[in-house]
Amino acid sequence: MSWGTELWDQFDNLEKHTQWGIDVLEKYIKFVKERTEIELSYAKQLRNLSKKYQPKKNSKEEEEYKYTSCKAFLSTLNEMNDYAGQHEVISENMTSQITVDLARFVQELKQERKSNFHDGRKAQQHMETCWKQLESSKRRFERDCKEADRAQQYFEKMDADINVTKADVEKARQQAQIRHQMAEDSKADYSSSLQKFNQEQHEYYHTHIPSIFQKIQEMEERRIVRIGESMKTYAEVDRQVIPIIGKCLDGIVKAAEAINQKSDSQLVIEAYKSGFEPPGDIEFEDYTQPMKRTVSDNSLSNSRGDGKPELKFGGKSKGKLWPFIKKNKGATPEDFSNLPPEQRRKKLQQKVDELNKEIQKEMDQRDAITKMKDVYLKNPQMGDPASLDHKLTEVSQNIEKLRLEAQKFEAWLAEVEGRLPARGEQARRQSGMYDGQGAPTANSCAQDRESPDGSYTEERSQENEVKVLATDFDDEFDDEEPLPAIGTCKALYTFEGQNEGTISVIEGEILYVIEEDKGDGWTRIRRNEDEEGYVPTSYVEVYLDKNAKGAKTYI
Repeated sequence: MSWGTELWDQFDNLEKHTQWGIDVLEKYIKFVKERTEIELSYAKQLRNLSKKYQPKKNSKEEEEYKYTSCKAFLSTLNEMNDYAGQHEVISENMTSQITVDLARFVQELKQERKSNFHDGRKAQQHMETCWKQLESSKRRFERDCKEADRAQQYFEKMDADINVTKADVEKARQQAQIRHQMAEDSKADYSSSLQKFNQEQHEYYHTHIPSIFQKIQEMEERRIVRIGESMKTYAEVDRQVIPIIGKCLDGIVKAAEAINQKSDSQLVIEAYKSGFEPPGDIEFEDYTQPMKRTVSDNSLSNSRGDGKPELKFGGKSKGKLWPFIKKNKGATPEDFSNLPPEQRRKKLQQKVDELNKEIQKEMDQRDAITKMKDVYLKNPQMGDPASLDHKLTEVSQNIEKLRLEAQKFEAWLAEVEGRLPARGEQARRQSGMYDGQGAPTANSCAQDRESPDGSYTEERSQENEVKVLATDFDDEFDDEEPLPAIGTCKALYTFEGQNEGTISVIEGEILYVIEEDKGDGWTRIRRNEDEEGYVPTSYVEVYLDKNAKGAKTYI
């Protein structure tokens, strides 16, 4: 099956067909391109949708996501964001693996098609030229034959006429011979042209055209194969992301299965529990005995009592009828006294924890400033110790202010805990009081009080760790002698030490390490006995000597 032999006379139709094939390929490219645009648009809309329903930070809506159902919804939003990412991957892969490659292939196909049909037209033009030459020699041969016949007839007529002179007859005979010779020459030329044309025509239809049409056929078949491969790639690009999309959907299902209605119900209790006991039965007031009439302690008229609950048989108390008390809609008091006891306790506990964290943060800052001041005292060339006094005083004042604030909220918290019905007398004591040095840890207050199940814990390990670290740090500066080198370092970049306590280094310089990075991003180095200071840790490559004094050992 060859176009060269089967379609030898269909040059124009093949030209139209191959152009149609390229148009089909370009149409498919356009289809894939529009699909990629749809995927990108869909991914963008999914991302916007996920972002739209994300909880806003530091808002009431964010607090609602403590419920398992809201957590599942948040997981769904995050999974949908990843789901959108997979559609972006589809768009990117289709663009790189199909659209770009096919566009390049179409350009190559157009050039090849143009070249093949140019060769075909050239062969056609050559055959047309040969045909014209054959027709020209044929017409000349025909004309010369007619002229020779007329000349022969004229000679015979002159020879038969007795009135014509012998000279005229001789002249007519010579003319007839010339015409006859010209006819013979034209016949030879025509025969040669015919033989040449037949040879060219045979090569045209059996060699040139089959070769050209075979190339065109191969080109067209490559186009068909390529569009089939692109369709397979089109499906594979989709199939590749199916496992990841499946994981996204599995994540949504897993989040949905993690929803716990009992847990959510318990969170509602913790969020809105007032801490009051339900009101007890109202006693009968006997008005038939005026002298012995008493007013029930549980009557509504006595609902403004001191609010202290009293245990009664059956577990019912004689407390305030909290549901009937109108809520104060004014500004929230500092001690949260407008809230029910349980809610007030939670607010106060939250406030105490926040203050303790701020205290710990200020204490860490004070320790850092104190450390730097000690460094300046032992090495005056690194900086002026007096320049840190103002900052140190400011931080100390902040710590004292926060301590007083924490003690105030601790007192209110102890008062509330002492009034809760489910808590014993031990809960009335104040917890987490600061020691003689006034250095509480971030969670010492919460650990000194009772745990949520009513038991008490007295953990001091974190506080002791802070004290031990401070003692270890102070010991580092007891020795007035220069610190020994614990290793070497190589400067990776040039550093201009313009601030006090720093030292300038040049890229590639080798120096001694006398103190490692303590977590502040600075390493202490020495060039010689008189030049030492701090450089950014990221600017040097440190080589520690494991046997050196003071060097840390890494396992």
